Amino acid sequence: MVAVELRRVMAGDPHKVYELITDVTRMNEWSPESAGAQWLSGEPGAVGSTFRGDNRRPWIRWSTICTVTAADPGERFAFAVRASGRPVATWEYEIKAQPDGCEVIERTVDERSLFLKMFSVLTTVHGRRSVRNRQTMRQTLTALARSVER
Repeated sequence: MVAVELRRVMAGDPHKVYELITDVTRMNEWSPESAGAQWLSGEPGAVGSTFRGDNRRPWIRWSTICTVTAADPGERFAFAVRASGRPVATWEYEIKAQPDGCEVIERTVDERSLFLKMFSVLTTVHGRRSVRNRQTMRQTLTALARSVER
């Protein structure tokens, strides 16, 4: 399993940042790969709740089903991603209070099967999802920081 982690300090209240991150319906405002999301079951943002995440690249669109696995207001939000009933990845946002805001740590672990990894060669420029994730995570955290710091 390949893990990717990026950090970004933001001049924002940890609880406000948490509210933005857990409103998955807005993720397309920050992530260049997200085409939006829709809550499917449970209380939005609560552990056990599910949402459909819609994603895009210039030449392909796909959806996944995500289950919230951690929801600690102001501190941590995580979810497991499945496609066609198979594990794809886990995503986590950890928020650490700082004197002038907070540090947001975005992590993902690739949990795809060998078959799904081979398929990703068709959906990513690099063929390695970790390379693509590092690029999009950097863009996501930059856009989130701009939104938080407005």
